[in-house]
Amino acid sequence: MTEVFWSYWRLAAERQAIFFRRVSGEAGPWTEDPVLGRYRFTNAYRASDRVSQYLLHHVIYDQERDALDTILRVLLFKIFNRVDTWEYLVDRVGQPTAVGFSAEGYAEALDELFDHDRRVYSAAYIMPNPRLGGDRKHRNHLSLVEMLLQNGLLSDLEKARSLRTLYERLCEVPSFGPFLAFQYAIDLNYSPHFDFDEMEFVVAGPGALRGIGKCFEDTGGLDAAGVIAAMAVSATGFFETTQMPTPFQDLWGRSLQLVDCQNLFCEVDKYARVAHPEHSVGGPGRIKQVYRVDHRPLTLGYPPKWGLPLSAQAPSCFGAAS
Repeated sequence: MTEVFWSYWRLAAERQAIFFRRVSGEAGPWTEDPVLGRYRFTNAYRASDRVSQYLLHHVIYDQERDALDTILRVLLFKIFNRVDTWEYLVDRVGQPTAVGFSAEGYAEALDELFDHDRRVYSAAYIMPNPRLGGDRKHRNHLSLVEMLLQNGLLSDLEKARSLRTLYERLCEVPSFGPFLAFQYAIDLNYSPHFDFDEMEFVVAGPGALRGIGKCFEDTGGLDAAGVIAAMAVSATGFFETTQMPTPFQDLWGRSLQLVDCQNLFCEVDKYARVAHPEHSVGGPGRIKQVYRVDHRPLTLGYPPKWGLPLSAQAPSCFGAAS
């Protein structure tokens, strides 16, 4: 283990503390950590991030829908992963449904957005171009969604009986790849139509792989998924037995899941670029996104099946947003 390993746990605890300080209505700044105070980091829990919360409230749980419409909506939203793009499409074309979906109708709307130099995609993920004959990437992605409706793959997703089988079917989609397929499986699993254990398995992304490399000189033969699983399984006990500068507060009784620990490895890769620059394993050498305060209220609600006090079906509004 390296000193970055200890920063992993401190980052998890302090980032979660920042979240709860905001929820409680405290005035900023919400941390004395100079790196967390200057740069943008995701929440310790993936589902608490702003885009995930929007997905829950406005894409999945805004009203009851059948499974196919929900799957279509989640994938269409996540491919672009940008709230502005989703709201623009809904305003211009209407709420997407499996019966009425038209790739060309949505493509024409995004052409206008693109022609006005507006961003279409989020920078959170690198989105490969599926190369389906369109002259613009967003046209190819919309053609991909239409193709998945027509060839029945979206309908087949309803038949998945585990998180892994859902993931494996998504891996069959051209251009998705293992990491995106896993992330989309997690997003679909937020919905009422799936109820799989997030502790079933995990896929590490490039940032998480770098974070693991910075935390451990030797993983004792464990692969990346095994390392992440070991961290997730030991997290509660670690926080109970290790004195931390900031005590860790879980998500109203929900412990860190595999996907959360995967994300934290990605975040500690970023954190170490500033706090531990000597632990370089390749990749970017600086943090690109500087933190800017968002003063909009924070609306929170989680999948009802999680049994948390805040439900996505009736989200609650708090002070400053994340």
